[in-house]
Amino acid sequence: MRRIAIFTDDPGWHGRRLTQAFAEYGYRAEYVSLAECRLTPAPGQLPLWIPGFEHALPEAAFVRGVPGGSLEEVVLYLDVLHALKLLGVPVYNDGRAIERSVDKGMTSFLLQRAGLPTPPTWVLRDPEEARRIAENELRNGHLLISKPLFGSQGEGIRRIEKMTDLFWLTPSRGVYYLQRFVHAAGEGYHDHRVFVINGRAVAAMRRRGKSWLNNVAQGAECEWIEASAELAELAVRATLALDMDYAGVDIMLDRGGRYTVIEVNSVPAWKGLESVCDVNVAALLVEDLLGRYLGLSCVRPAIEIR
Repeated sequence: MRRIAIFTDDPGWHGRRLTQAFAEYGYRAEYVSLAECRLTPAPGQLPLWIPGFEHALPEAAFVRGVPGGSLEEVVLYLDVLHALKLLGVPVYNDGRAIERSVDKGMTSFLLQRAGLPTPPTWVLRDPEEARRIAENELRNGHLLISKPLFGSQGEGIRRIEKMTDLFWLTPSRGVYYLQRFVHAAGEGYHDHRVFVINGRAVAAMRRRGKSWLNNVAQGAECEWIEASAELAELAVRATLALDMDYAGVDIMLDRGGRYTVIEVNSVPAWKGLESVCDVNVAALLVEDLLGRYLGLSCVRPAIEIR
């Protein structure tokens, strides 16, 4: 049987959905932790060792998670993804896309460079300069968000609202990532998550947070929306700016009626999205991977988004 590697340390619901989708096309998906892989450049053997694929590399790899760790550990995990691609194995999303999005500083830089609306952002090491920036923003009536450079699901994020909050202005592993807070239009806290696959916005939802954090992992409620042409185009352009096969793009509509891109996620979850719309995201992802990279004809009836 043809085999696919799914890189993850926590398969869960998403892993099961992907495994089922691959099985429909005769592929067996096997879960692999990047932490267990190693480079083995030596004569007479595969230059890359992947558990379960010791004698033959997978036909493709789907990245559902990259473990945290030291800089050296993360570089090794990315090296494995880069090596697979160099060996002719399609990686979805590939190592370069993961690098761009896991680093929030580079994400902000690439979005701004592409001319996309994104909040003013500062990434630096100097604590005195970080404090000066924060004080200046507060004096001008702006709130700030302080985030870890690497992180997800809203963990480690603080909102700087007043001068006394500067007590909490601390770096994450020596680096400050400061971003101007965007006030959502209308009542309460909310943003939009648009799921993009191969340059097409396939589904979208509004996330309503219990606080200013709108992450589903932090308790936000999901609500299906029909993405406007403007919202869909912005999500697609953000995905292209980071050169991704697929992405979950977080976009806010501010009080001035303008959309702004907050984050682009290269390993997005979609359980919350599927709970509010009739879209089989795993099937669409698998069909895109197999169709574009392995030449398989994947034909399904058109899916209507309610």
